Amino acid sequence: MNFRDHSDFEGKHAFLGASTYSWIRYDIDKLTSRYRNEAAKERGTRLHALACEHIKLRIPLAEDGSTLSLYVNDAISYKLTPEQILFYSPNCFGTADAIGYYPSETGRYVLRIHDLKTGATKCSMDQLRIYAALFCLEYCVNPEDIDIVLRIYKDGERIELEPEPIEIRAIMDIIPVFDQRIEQIRQEAGL
Repeated sequence: MNFRDHSDFEGKHAFLGASTYSWIRYDIDKLTSRYRNEAAKERGTRLHALACEHIKLRIPLAEDGSTLSLYVNDAISYKLTPEQILFYSPNCFGTADAIGYYPSETGRYVLRIHDLKTGATKCSMDQLRIYAALFCLEYCVNPEDIDIVLRIYKDGERIELEPEPIEIRAIMDIIPVFDQRIEQIRQEAGL
């Protein structure tokens, strides 16, 4: 048999693919909803890429009150680094949308983390707390010695939190324990 060449699709997955077989039980409304959710994720990915380029190039957006312009312009004004990976181990890492670490007027250092939310899903500051914990672990920074400012940009608003150092310390304490347990499981399984 000479199979047709579909090499352009290698490594890709179809929306109605065999490996995501649950769609065969959808009705039209469920299909529509799921497709719109996937399209929104793709749009979010593209908006993050656009924001990243603007921040890297320090090109502000017109201040129109949109979530994207608030996020990009704030990140530029605070001189944040976009899309920064924060790494503890292969089991625990993440990418902060925008992050900065700099001295303040008081002499204390400030860790600032901004996150852009473009979808309809509920958001939580826990994600940003984890980024702060990863930063402190990776760069050997004591959360008690710095000020931390976390911001989520969603629906044209800024949601800001200055977490207590004990919150970040608690996450920092969990990460090595959970990481070690995952490594033990891998060794037990021969992975």
